[in-house]
Amino acid sequence: MITQGVRITGRCGACGGTTTCDVGQFFHGGMLRWGTEGRCADCLDGWCEQACGPVTPEFIRQALLQAHGAARLRLSAGGGNLVGVMRALRHARELPLAEARAQAAELAGTGLTGTLVEMEILAVHLRERGVTVTVDPAT
Repeated sequence: MITQGVRITGRCGACGGTTTCDVGQFFHGGMLRWGTEGRCADCLDGWCEQACGPVTPEFIRQALLQAHGAARLRLSAGGGNLVGVMRALRHARELPLAEARAQAAELAGTGLTGTLVEMEILAVHLRERGVTVTVDPAT
């Protein structure tokens, strides 16, 4: 399992107090999953939510990127031909042809960036289709 999380604070919608919330993304059972769990220190209002799918709520993504930085996925030297890379990207991300072409060019150039979990999941899909890639911190 690939996972990444962070603790954030906010304001309680019920009483205006301070909430503490653990948010994260993880890769389990072949799917991108995300979760959030938190509670208010003042009124003890609490919640727990998990879901899966291709899109994680943006506030979770931004919290992870701010806390951990972005990861960069790059095509390795000789990692695959453009058509194979485009096919793998279309399958993994359900992209239209033009967008797959643009992302394949980006992957071969500066690389694609996102959260560590997002890039590791994409790397798994690409490797399954014979595309050689690396995932590193995007510094």
